[in-house]
Amino acid sequence: MKEHSLGEFEELVLLMVAALHDEAYGVAILEALEEKTNKTFNISAIHVALKRMEEKGFIKSHYGGITEERGGRRKKFYVITAFGKKVLDQQYELRTSLYSLIPKISFGR
Repeated sequence: MKEHSLGEFEELVLLMVAALHDEAYGVAILEALEEKTNKTFNISAIHVALKRMEEKGFIKSHYGGITEERGGRRKKFYVITAFGKKVLDQQYELRTSLYSLIPKISFGR
């Protein structure tokens, strides 16, 4: 594998690929991310992140069947690999361990 780094945006996309499992394709990932984060994303950014993560071995892709609703074009589906899940688990452990360092004090609002 090339590198194990995972940026914040890639992490969000990878989490959504894992959550959507067999139904993860560009537009579905985009819509789910926008719904969960209340932010707007560019479909091109999603595709760039997917390509980078596939090159790193975090995900793999396959094409679905040709459909008339897509004008004869096939959807490209993504699934997380065991390596991608391991990287996500490491990210989660790191974030959780850092979060646990916050003192148990009251932060007045």
